[in-house]
Amino acid sequence: MTLWLFLHIAGCVLFLGNIITAAFWKVRADLKGDPTEIHHTVKNVMLADYVFTLPGLLLLIISGVVMSVQAGYGMGGMSWLAVSLILFGITGILWAGILIPLQKGMIRFSLESIGGGVISDRYKRVSMYWAVGGTAATLLPVIILYLMISKPF
Repeated sequence: MTLWLFLHIAGCVLFLGNIITAAFWKVRADLKGDPTEIHHTVKNVMLADYVFTLPGLLLLIISGVVMSVQAGYGMGGMSWLAVSLILFGITGILWAGILIPLQKGMIRFSLESIGGGVISDRYKRVSMYWAVGGTAATLLPVIILYLMISKPF
């Protein structure tokens, strides 16, 4: 059980740590307004999702399933685990269905902006949508973390 708990916490650190720090670096690049820096940053945000967020996600799922089975948790009723899994599913839908396509758009639109020296309105619009979706996709795992630790119901 200790190994699985370690893997679960490591997955949380990778997953949650990366989504928070990626947003930090993207916001900093956007504030500078340099299209070249923004382009490199949004490309690296996408890369970091594959290098850190995705492995963290896999660690969370695998270790979480193993520990739930070992502990004998049932999925009936509205428990902290059921709510956590629902929120985790919503996070996954936001990430795969909204944020990844928006990130691809930010990469494309920031590249188009490099030649003109000014970031395009298309990038700004997609970036704003990413910020809204990214905020939700970050807050939900924070709530899940609280539920996992406190097990309030």
